[in-house]
Amino acid sequence: MDTSYIQVTPIKQSKINTVDFNNLAFGTVFSDYMFECDFKNGEWQNPVIKPYGPISLEPSARVFHYGQAVFEGMKAYKDENEDIFLFRPDQNFKRINQSAERLAMPAFPEKFFFDGLKKLLHLEKDWIKKGVGNSLYIRPFVIATQPAISASPANEYKFMIILSPAQSYYAGEVQVIFAEKYSRSANGGVGFAKAAGNYAAQFYPTKLANEKGYQQIIWTDANTHEYLEEAGTMNIFFRIGDKLITAPNNDRILDGVTRKSIIHLAEDNNIDVEVRRVSVAEIKEAARNGELKEIFGSGTAAVINPIVGFGHGGEDFKLPKIEQSYASFFKEKLLNIQYNISEDPYHWRVKI
Repeated sequence: MDTSYIQVTPIKQSKINTVDFNNLAFGTVFSDYMFECDFKNGEWQNPVIKPYGPISLEPSARVFHYGQAVFEGMKAYKDENEDIFLFRPDQNFKRINQSAERLAMPAFPEKFFFDGLKKLLHLEKDWIKKGVGNSLYIRPFVIATQPAISASPANEYKFMIILSPAQSYYAGEVQVIFAEKYSRSANGGVGFAKAAGNYAAQFYPTKLANEKGYQQIIWTDANTHEYLEEAGTMNIFFRIGDKLITAPNNDRILDGVTRKSIIHLAEDNNIDVEVRRVSVAEIKEAARNGELKEIFGSGTAAVINPIVGFGHGGEDFKLPKIEQSYASFFKEKLLNIQYNISEDPYHWRVKI
């Protein structure tokens, strides 16, 4: 791998010794370096790695006015031999370019993406701590930088990668509410893209849910609010009896890397899994008759986040506490692959 074309500006002194790695608030501490590349004159150019710090943009940069911004979420893991791994990074690369295309932004070159990421991780290897649960969260993103406020796509962009050390994500007991009024996305929209505005639009209805004692919202379809789709920033799974059910991908639902991995693992471990529309009425009825065993969300940050109860239409439902849950089974399977503890028959684990 020849990455000599990527210029590196060395840091004067690492800040790693100032960081308490046993007490990390997710996404608030950042490593020493960042990757940066600019799109100008119709091409991506001048990839560099420089000390993490502020960037300079004009107030008229289009990202501030029309929201041309997309991002990804990935993690780097370290095993007991100090080797570093990524988990299905090809899927993140594919998805950030799909997101960019939906927002009329230029695709980012595969060589720049992987060369820049690998070189950055080698520089920051000490920020990746051993032990299951420890990781280095990777945030690639693209923003429109052209200084112009006419309502049209920009012709200048900046691609960056920043890194944040992370610990095991634990959200406590999560109660959710099924959406009845607000929507995350609609047919023909940008719900499938990791567009920055998708998440900003969730903050207000989630705030209202928090005020009612719920930690997250499970979003329903925008047309009827009768079908369950995603939970907050996660894909969502339901276990009715011994059957695992999740909503199908469409232009409203993010194509989650963890989600597709769980489906694959379920199929290979003789767990009956159905990808189909899931109605609010079906889940409420299953909760009433005792058939609803589990609900859990899946995503990069938490891997799998069990849900202990849900509310809808003025009713609240508690889920049973069960041993040998699907949530714990899949989480263990995924972590063992990610941390090089078990074999990886799917070739999802990529050594750096």
